Amino acid sequence: MTTREDMIDSIIELEWKMFQDVPNIGGRAACQDDLKTFRIMRAGQSTSWSDATLESYLGDLKEAERSGRNLITEKYGRMMRSTSPSEYARIEHLLPPVDPKATELMEKIVKIVLGWEQELLEKYPYIIKRGRPLFSTEDSFGVTSMETYLRGELATYSLRTLEVYLDHIQKEQSENINGSAITLLYMMKQYGFASLEDANEKMK
Repeated sequence: MTTREDMIDSIIELEWKMFQDVPNIGGRAACQDDLKTFRIMRAGQSTSWSDATLESYLGDLKEAERSGRNLITEKYGRMMRSTSPSEYARIEHLLPPVDPKATELMEKIVKIVLGWEQELLEKYPYIIKRGRPLFSTEDSFGVTSMETYLRGELATYSLRTLEVYLDHIQKEQSENINGSAITLLYMMKQYGFASLEDANEKMK
């Protein structure tokens, strides 16, 4: 029987493999050699997901690998629509079209997640301000907001994955659970902090 840990490990393994092949303007990026940070960031996200979301997204990655698609390359390519419009215009034709139904699901997810991130910014400003800016209006060349990053990633998910992910975060929202806080706490603990309060205080 596949456990959550097995699924998360498999997701990270496939994503890391794809990440190695992402082309970068100016040559290979330093982050492509930093497996430790990559693992912390991606495991943090996976920790907040339901089993059904993990299983569905793992299926997306396996299907992409079979068909020769690199979902990580596509993700970063889609972000350029906001961060580097001229470059995006050159590559847009290489990206698969996004189903209108997928766009509808994506926007519902973005609204919930950005709401969570705003809550975290209010509670733990010293942590959040060290990361990405929240909104696409804050994008610039070399600076990608949480909103733009999230949209870029969601656009690589299948309809099935978007549906089960939305179901999961709507359930969390109804139970007053902040899914982004689960992710952030996991990451802070990996860096040696006892809690979000502890991390926020020490980052002042």
